[in-house]
Amino acid sequence: YDMLDYCSCKENLCEIEALPNFKFVKGDIASSDLVTYVFEENSIDTVMHFAAQTHVDNSFGNSFAFTQANIYGTHVLLECAKNCPTMKRFVHVSTDEVYGEGETFDALPMGEEHILEPTNPYAATKAGAEFLVKSYHRSFKLPCIITRGNNVYGPHQFPEKLIPKFINQLIRGHPVTIHGDGSNTRNFLYVEDVARAFDCILHNAVIGRIYNIGGKNELPNIEVAKELIKILGKDEEEMITFVPDRKFNDLRYTINSNKLHELGWEEEMSWEEGLAKTVNWFKMYSSRYGNIDRALVAHPRMT
Repeated sequence: YDMLDYCSCKENLCEIEALPNFKFVKGDIASSDLVTYVFEENSIDTVMHFAAQTHVDNSFGNSFAFTQANIYGTHVLLECAKNCPTMKRFVHVSTDEVYGEGETFDALPMGEEHILEPTNPYAATKAGAEFLVKSYHRSFKLPCIITRGNNVYGPHQFPEKLIPKFINQLIRGHPVTIHGDGSNTRNFLYVEDVARAFDCILHNAVIGRIYNIGGKNELPNIEVAKELIKILGKDEEEMITFVPDRKFNDLRYTINSNKLHELGWEEEMSWEEGLAKTVNWFKMYSSRYGNIDRALVAHPRMT
Protein backbone atom coordinates (compact mmCIF):
# COMPACT_ATOMS: atom_id res chain seq x y z
CA TYR A 1 0.00 0.00 0.00
CA ASP A 2 1.71 3.19 -1.17
CA MET A 3 0.69 6.51 -2.69
CA LEU A 4 3.64 6.52 -5.14
CA ASP A 5 4.88 9.93 -4.04
CA TYR A 6 7.79 11.71 -5.76
CA CYS A 7 10.36 9.40 -4.10
CA SER A 8 8.57 6.16 -4.97
CA CYS A 9 9.49 3.84 -7.82
CA LYS A 10 7.07 1.06 -8.65
CA GLU A 11 9.79 -0.64 -10.70
CA ASN A 12 11.47 -1.47 -7.39
CA LEU A 13 8.72 -4.04 -6.87
CA CYS A 14 9.51 -6.02 -10.02
CA GLU A 15 11.45 -8.69 -8.09
CA ILE A 16 8.43 -9.61 -5.95
CA GLU A 17 5.34 -8.62 -7.93
CA ALA A 18 4.77 -12.14 -9.26
CA LEU A 19 4.75 -13.78 -5.82
CA PRO A 20 1.39 -15.30 -4.81
CA ASN A 21 1.35 -13.52 -1.44
CA PHE A 22 2.00 -10.05 -2.90
CA LYS A 23 -0.59 -7.42 -3.80
CA PHE A 24 -0.03 -3.72 -4.49
CA VAL A 25 -2.63 -1.06 -3.76
CA LYS A 26 -2.00 2.55 -4.71
CA GLY A 27 -3.46 4.72 -1.98
CA ASP A 28 -2.89 7.43 0.60
CA ILE A 29 -2.78 6.37 4.25
CA ALA A 30 -4.81 9.51 4.99
CA SER A 31 -7.75 8.03 3.04
CA SER A 32 -9.72 6.30 5.77
CA ASP A 33 -12.32 4.82 3.41
CA LEU A 34 -9.70 3.13 1.24
CA VAL A 35 -7.65 1.93 4.21
CA THR A 36 -10.77 0.46 5.81
CA TYR A 37 -11.71 -1.26 2.55
CA VAL A 38 -8.23 -2.77 2.14
CA PHE A 39 -8.20 -4.02 5.74
CA GLU A 40 -11.61 -5.66 5.40
CA GLU A 41 -11.24 -6.98 1.85
CA ASN A 42 -7.93 -8.69 2.68
CA SER A 43 -8.62 -9.67 6.33
CA ILE A 44 -5.47 -7.83 7.36
CA ASP A 45 -4.02 -9.02 10.66
CA THR A 46 -0.70 -7.13 10.66
CA VAL A 47 0.23 -3.55 9.79
CA MET A 48 3.87 -2.57 9.32
CA HIS A 49 3.64 1.20 9.07
CA PHE A 50 6.66 2.50 7.14
CA ALA A 51 4.80 5.21 5.21
CA ALA A 52 6.10 8.70 5.99
CA GLN A 53 7.58 11.91 4.73
CA THR A 54 11.19 11.48 5.86
CA HIS A 55 13.61 13.91 4.22
CA VAL A 56 14.74 16.48 6.78
CA ASP A 57 15.64 19.11 4.16
CA ASN A 58 12.07 19.00 2.86
CA SER A 59 10.70 19.44 6.38
CA PHE A 60 12.47 22.78 6.67
CA GLY A 61 10.67 24.01 3.56
CA ASN A 62 7.24 22.33 3.63
CA SER A 63 6.58 21.03 7.12
CA PHE A 64 2.77 20.91 6.70
CA ALA A 65 3.14 17.87 4.42
CA PHE A 66 5.00 16.11 7.23
CA THR A 67 2.21 16.78 9.71
CA GLN A 68 -0.35 15.52 7.20
CA ALA A 69 1.45 12.28 6.39
CA ASN A 70 3.27 11.44 9.59
CA ILE A 71 0.71 12.46 12.21
CA TYR A 72 -2.68 12.52 10.48
CA GLY A 73 -1.83 9.53 8.28
CA THR A 74 -0.76 7.53 11.32
CA HIS A 75 -3.95 8.53 13.13
CA VAL A 76 -6.06 7.24 10.23
CA LEU A 77 -4.22 3.91 10.19
CA LEU A 78 -4.64 3.52 13.95
CA GLU A 79 -8.36 4.26 13.85
CA CYS A 80 -8.90 1.85 10.97
CA ALA A 81 -6.81 -0.82 12.71
CA LYS A 82 -8.77 -0.33 15.94
CA ASN A 83 -12.00 -1.06 14.07
CA CYS A 84 -10.61 -4.05 12.15
CA PRO A 85 -11.68 -7.32 13.83
CA THR A 86 -8.82 -9.35 12.33
CA MET A 87 -6.04 -7.03 13.53
CA LYS A 88 -3.38 -8.75 15.64
CA ARG A 89 -0.32 -6.52 15.41
CA PHE A 90 0.51 -2.91 14.48
CA VAL A 91 4.23 -2.17 14.03
CA HIS A 92 4.91 1.56 13.90
CA VAL A 93 8.22 2.49 12.28
CA SER A 94 9.72 5.59 13.89
CA THR A 95 13.26 6.99 13.86
CA ASP A 96 16.24 7.57 16.12
CA GLU A 97 15.81 11.28 15.41
CA VAL A 98 12.96 11.50 17.92
CA TYR A 99 15.59 11.39 20.69
CA GLY A 100 17.28 14.56 19.48
CA GLU A 101 21.00 14.84 19.01
CA GLY A 102 23.73 13.19 21.01
CA GLU A 103 25.39 16.34 22.25
CA THR A 104 28.92 14.94 22.55
CA PHE A 105 30.88 11.99 21.26
CA ASP A 106 31.24 10.78 24.85
CA ALA A 107 27.47 10.53 25.40
CA LEU A 108 26.16 7.07 26.20
CA PRO A 109 23.89 5.38 23.62
CA MET A 110 20.25 6.27 24.21
CA GLY A 111 17.88 3.53 25.34
CA GLU A 112 14.19 3.27 24.56
CA GLU A 113 13.25 5.04 27.83
CA HIS A 114 15.22 8.18 26.92
CA ILE A 115 13.22 11.42 26.76
CA LEU A 116 12.16 12.52 23.27
CA GLU A 117 13.64 15.86 22.20
CA PRO A 118 13.26 16.18 18.42
CA THR A 119 15.10 19.11 16.83
CA ASN A 120 13.54 19.40 13.36
CA PRO A 121 9.98 19.34 11.97
CA TYR A 122 10.38 15.82 10.53
CA ALA A 123 11.51 14.32 13.84
CA ALA A 124 8.81 16.26 15.71
CA THR A 125 6.06 14.77 13.56
CA LYS A 126 7.46 11.27 14.08
CA ALA A 127 7.51 11.84 17.83
CA GLY A 128 3.93 13.10 17.70
CA ALA A 129 2.88 10.00 15.79
CA GLU A 130 4.47 7.82 18.46
CA PHE A 131 2.29 9.38 21.14
CA LEU A 132 -0.79 8.57 19.09
CA VAL A 133 0.36 4.95 18.77
CA LYS A 134 0.94 4.72 22.52
CA SER A 135 -2.50 6.18 23.22
CA TYR A 136 -4.25 3.61 21.02
CA HIS A 137 -2.36 0.82 22.74
CA ARG A 138 -3.33 2.09 26.20
CA SER A 139 -6.88 3.24 25.52
CA PHE A 140 -8.05 0.63 23.01
CA LYS A 141 -5.59 -2.22 23.67
CA LEU A 142 -4.46 -2.07 20.04
CA PRO A 143 -1.49 -4.48 19.86
CA CYS A 144 1.22 -1.97 18.99
CA ILE A 145 5.01 -2.12 18.76
CA ILE A 146 7.25 0.89 18.01
CA THR A 147 10.69 0.81 16.39
CA ARG A 148 13.31 3.56 16.28
CA GLY A 149 16.03 2.98 13.72
CA ASN A 150 19.30 4.35 12.41
CA ASN A 151 19.76 5.61 8.87
CA VAL A 152 19.06 2.94 6.26
CA TYR A 153 21.10 2.65 3.07
CA GLY A 154 21.29 0.23 0.16
CA PRO A 155 19.80 -0.53 -3.27
CA HIS A 156 16.45 0.95 -4.37
CA GLN A 157 16.72 4.10 -2.20
CA PHE A 158 15.62 7.40 -3.74
CA PRO A 159 18.71 9.57 -4.35
CA GLU A 160 17.76 12.41 -2.02
CA LYS A 161 19.32 10.44 0.87
CA LEU A 162 23.01 10.96 1.60
CA ILE A 163 24.62 7.77 0.27
CA PRO A 164 22.65 7.36 -2.99
CA LYS A 165 22.85 11.12 -3.50
CA PHE A 166 26.65 11.12 -3.25
CA ILE A 167 26.86 8.06 -5.53
CA ASN A 168 24.66 9.68 -8.18
CA GLN A 169 26.54 12.98 -7.97
CA LEU A 170 29.83 11.15 -8.50
CA ILE A 171 28.76 8.89 -11.37
CA ARG A 172 27.53 12.03 -13.16
CA GLY A 173 30.92 13.66 -12.68
CA HIS A 174 29.71 16.18 -10.10
CA PRO A 175 31.39 16.81 -6.73
CA VAL A 176 29.54 15.69 -3.62
CA THR A 177 27.89 18.46 -1.60
CA ILE A 178 28.92 18.29 2.07
CA HIS A 179 26.75 20.21 4.55
CA GLY A 180 28.84 22.36 6.89
CA ASP A 181 32.27 20.86 7.58
CA GLY A 182 31.12 17.25 7.26
CA SER A 183 31.84 16.37 10.88
CA ASN A 184 28.24 15.39 11.72
CA THR A 185 28.02 11.63 12.08
CA ARG A 186 25.28 9.14 11.29
CA ASN A 187 25.03 5.42 11.93
CA PHE A 188 24.21 3.54 8.73
CA LEU A 189 22.44 0.17 8.54
CA TYR A 190 22.30 -1.87 5.34
CA VAL A 191 18.75 -2.41 4.13
CA GLU A 192 18.89 -6.23 4.32
CA ASP A 193 19.94 -6.06 7.98
CA VAL A 194 17.01 -3.71 8.60
CA ALA A 195 14.61 -6.10 6.86
CA ARG A 196 15.84 -8.95 9.06
CA ALA A 197 15.36 -6.75 12.12
CA PHE A 198 11.71 -6.19 11.20
CA ASP A 199 11.23 -9.89 10.54
CA CYS A 200 12.63 -10.59 14.01
CA ILE A 201 10.42 -7.92 15.60
CA LEU A 202 7.33 -9.14 13.75
CA HIS A 203 7.70 -12.67 15.10
CA ASN A 204 9.40 -12.19 18.47
CA ALA A 205 8.73 -8.72 19.86
CA VAL A 206 6.59 -8.11 22.91
CA ILE A 207 3.39 -6.12 22.34
CA GLY A 208 3.56 -2.64 23.84
CA ARG A 209 7.34 -2.33 23.73
CA ILE A 210 9.71 -0.05 21.83
CA TYR A 211 12.79 -1.39 20.07
CA ASN A 212 15.83 0.53 18.84
CA ILE A 213 17.35 -0.75 15.59
CA GLY A 214 20.96 0.38 15.63
CA GLY A 215 24.21 -0.67 13.99
CA LYS A 216 27.92 -0.14 14.42
CA ASN A 217 28.76 2.00 11.41
CA GLU A 218 28.91 5.53 12.83
CA LEU A 219 30.83 7.74 10.44
CA PRO A 220 31.20 11.47 9.74
CA ASN A 221 29.57 12.50 6.48
CA ILE A 222 32.95 13.58 5.12
CA GLU A 223 34.32 10.05 5.60
CA VAL A 224 31.32 8.53 3.81
CA ALA A 225 32.02 10.84 0.88
CA LYS A 226 35.71 9.93 0.79
CA GLU A 227 34.97 6.20 0.80
CA LEU A 228 32.53 6.54 -2.09
CA ILE A 229 35.02 8.66 -4.05
CA LYS A 230 37.63 5.95 -3.53
CA ILE A 231 35.28 3.14 -4.63
CA LEU A 232 34.38 5.04 -7.79
CA GLY A 233 38.02 5.86 -8.58
CA LYS A 234 37.60 9.62 -8.45
CA ASP A 235 39.97 12.35 -7.27
CA GLU A 236 39.19 13.43 -3.71
CA GLU A 237 40.35 17.03 -4.10
CA GLU A 238 38.17 17.59 -7.16
CA MET A 239 35.09 15.75 -5.96
CA ILE A 240 34.27 17.38 -2.60
CA THR A 241 32.58 20.73 -2.18
CA PHE A 242 31.33 22.25 1.08
CA VAL A 243 27.95 24.01 1.18
CA PRO A 244 26.05 25.88 3.92
CA ASP A 245 24.71 23.63 6.64
CA ARG A 246 21.04 22.88 7.34
CA LYS A 247 19.02 25.20 9.55
CA PHE A 248 19.91 22.79 12.32
CA ASN A 249 21.96 19.66 11.88
CA ASP A 250 22.16 17.19 14.77
CA LEU A 251 25.72 16.27 15.67
CA ARG A 252 24.98 12.55 15.97
CA TYR A 253 22.43 9.94 17.04
CA THR A 254 23.59 7.06 19.18
CA ILE A 255 21.18 4.36 20.35
CA ASN A 256 21.33 1.22 22.45
CA SER A 257 19.82 -1.82 20.69
CA ASN A 258 20.22 -4.41 23.44
CA LYS A 259 16.48 -5.17 23.53
CA LEU A 260 16.56 -6.12 19.86
CA HIS A 261 19.71 -8.20 20.31
CA GLU A 262 17.91 -10.12 23.05
CA LEU A 263 15.33 -11.15 20.42
CA GLY A 264 18.12 -12.69 18.36
CA TRP A 265 18.98 -10.00 15.81
CA GLU A 266 22.54 -9.05 14.89
CA GLU A 267 23.91 -6.81 12.17
CA GLU A 268 25.51 -9.01 9.49
CA MET A 269 26.51 -6.84 6.53
CA SER A 270 29.92 -5.19 6.81
CA TRP A 271 30.12 -1.51 5.97
CA GLU A 272 32.62 -2.14 3.17
CA GLU A 273 30.54 -4.84 1.45
CA GLY A 274 27.26 -2.98 1.88
CA LEU A 275 28.69 0.19 0.38
CA ALA A 276 30.16 -1.71 -2.58
CA LYS A 277 26.84 -3.48 -3.25
CA THR A 278 25.02 -0.15 -3.12
CA VAL A 279 27.41 1.54 -5.54
CA ASN A 280 27.11 -1.34 -8.02
CA TRP A 281 23.32 -1.25 -7.87
CA PHE A 282 23.10 2.46 -8.61
CA LYS A 283 25.56 2.12 -11.47
CA MET A 284 23.07 -0.22 -13.13
CA TYR A 285 19.67 1.09 -12.09
CA SER A 286 19.79 4.84 -11.39
CA SER A 287 17.92 5.45 -14.64
CA ARG A 288 14.71 3.95 -13.25
CA TYR A 289 14.10 7.15 -11.26
CA GLY A 290 13.99 9.34 -14.36
CA ASN A 291 15.28 12.89 -14.00
CA ILE A 292 16.66 13.24 -10.47
CA ASP A 293 18.53 16.53 -10.94
CA ARG A 294 16.36 18.28 -8.33
CA ALA A 295 17.25 15.61 -5.75
CA LEU A 296 20.98 16.08 -6.30
CA VAL A 297 21.21 19.77 -5.41
CA ALA A 298 22.75 20.72 -2.07
CA HIS A 299 19.44 21.52 -0.33
CA PRO A 300 16.56 19.90 -2.23
CA ARG A 301 12.96 20.94 -1.67
CA MET A 302 10.90 18.21 -3.31
CA THR A 303 7.17 17.50 -2.97
